[in-house]
Amino acid sequence: MSNLKEIRTRIASVESTQKMTSAMKLVSAAKLRRAQSAISNLKPYSNKLNELLENFSSSIDISENSPFFAIRKPENVALVIITSNRGLCGAFNTNIIKETHRIIHEEYATQLQEKKLKLICIGKKAVEQLQNNYEIRYTDEFLIDIPQFDEVADIASDLITGFSNKKIDKIVIIYNHFVSPIMQKITVEPFLPIVNMKEKNLAKNVNFIFEPSHDILITELVPRILKIQLYKTVLDSIAAEHGARMTAMSKATDNATGILKDLKLRYNNARQAAITNELNEIVSGAEALNG
Repeated sequence: MSNLKEIRTRIASVESTQKMTSAMKLVSAAKLRRAQSAISNLKPYSNKLNELLENFSSSIDISENSPFFAIRKPENVALVIITSNRGLCGAFNTNIIKETHRIIHEEYATQLQEKKLKLICIGKKAVEQLQNNYEIRYTDEFLIDIPQFDEVADIASDLITGFSNKKIDKIVIIYNHFVSPIMQKITVEPFLPIVNMKEKNLAKNVNFIFEPSHDILITELVPRILKIQLYKTVLDSIAAEHGARMTAMSKATDNATGILKDLKLRYNNARQAAITNELNEIVSGAEALNG
């Protein structure tokens, strides 16, 4: 009977886990829909601003004095790492941490040795995994749970100021791009300096009449575009997190269902064996008494 009791205990434990993973799957699905809705609402505005910037940078020569397009030797580098605050989302955070280590040691090893590499960590998991090995300039663990544009804009403004004052020569964002609930793509995206579209031949050749001047428009427009870009990136990472967690919890629920099936089969077999054994003992006892 001790075997039956152990199996019953395991069945109760797995059923409890199954209920939890199923509930987390439903919660993540609801949060994913909200995150996708936020991205969809932001995308038209963001795309139009990016289109304006591409046309501006391709239509005329960018001034060498424009701080946002200045390509300098990357002596001081800042990496913006976006992860989640919680686990149970598969390899979502692990992949970002691995990619961060790879980029640092393959591309910015010199800056790391000279202590000219700074990390901006958005999400608790990035802080936990990276704080012992690298210098973290800024952390924000609350932005992932409640994404607010003003808070993202403050981070972007700090980065823009550092780049404009030549304290930072290059800024790169590392995050998970949401493709589908079952697929997230690790993305390494340059933040500053901005790529000149005319050099890349990526934008249409459009002639503009600027009012006010081109320099004033760039000065006012580019910081706003960068803030929107960082905010959109944070929302994208949040959507990817919920998609990864929903998929992970779905697989965990399916695994729990399979384990329950096996445990119940073992329980029924053990119970049947125990009943058969008791019947044999009763029959043997009755035969002994008759003898």
